Amino acid sequence: MKRLFYFILLIAGFSSIHSCKDLTDEEGNPLLDLNDNTGLNGPRALSREVTDFGLIAQYEYNGLLLSRVITEKASITNVEWSGDKISKVTFNGFLDLDSDGTIDTDSVSYTQQYTYGNLGKLTLISENRTVFRRAAPVPPSTTPGPYAVFAKTKAIYNLTYSATTSKLASIVMKKGDDVTPFIYTDYTKAAYSYLGDNVSSVTKEVGKLTGNVFEPAVQNYKFDFSSYDSFISGYTLLPFEYKVSVLISTNINDDRSLILSPNSPKRAAVTDMTQPVPTPIVVSTNYKYDPQTYMTQGFGINYFYKPL
Repeated sequence: MKRLFYFILLIAGFSSIHSCKDLTDEEGNPLLDLNDNTGLNGPRALSREVTDFGLIAQYEYNGLLLSRVITEKASITNVEWSGDKISKVTFNGFLDLDSDGTIDTDSVSYTQQYTYGNLGKLTLISENRTVFRRAAPVPPSTTPGPYAVFAKTKAIYNLTYSATTSKLASIVMKKGDDVTPFIYTDYTKAAYSYLGDNVSSVTKEVGKLTGNVFEPAVQNYKFDFSSYDSFISGYTLLPFEYKVSVLISTNINDDRSLILSPNSPKRAAVTDMTQPVPTPIVVSTNYKYDPQTYMTQGFGINYFYKPL
């Protein structure tokens, strides 16, 4: 199975939170009070996710609103708001598009427009995406050429919610090359199950579209999350719409679906359902918490907070 489980990569770099980078934000405020007797009191925001390998994400705010996120290889996500709702997300940087566990050398740029339904829930995301690739070196040089457009696509994501719980039930994506005439040629389907308020499993199908017909999936995965704690996940401090943008940033990013949960799973698994005998890959962790019961470490990631 080419797909490597996100947390397996992080476990390899698991380290003590005390060995991490600086403990202040860009304004010099403490990100996390390591005093076990007091912790960080009062309102807070999630500021950074860090491993010994480096920064996973740095969150920046305009007042109380998330405005920018810096991720691996200096990738930038800008978040625009209309009132109290996210209206637009733009990304420029690098992603693991082929889901092999390594950030690609191709550069990615996309813009996502957010549409809300009558009940104020996010129901539709429209996306324009461009992938840039460097030309191969021209001998005798070994230096790759400049970046040039490799692919341009358009996509829409339809979100549905449970009629009984109002929780996210599914995300269906349709995508096609940005050419004339335009047609949708590819799809992904993600379906979410819950145990209480927490995501317990996600199924992800990837396949081809023929007109309006969803052909049999060529990739099919199941992600399971269990043994949840009863404390506070730092991801509760991020907007739901931004968390959705993370999940749809690549075709298969559903191992990150725990970010939708208010608590944190101690056990996670991924199963390739296309195998003759599907066998899950299972990982587990023990979390650390601050005195206010916010999670500060788990699955090899250290979580830093800043006061608001």
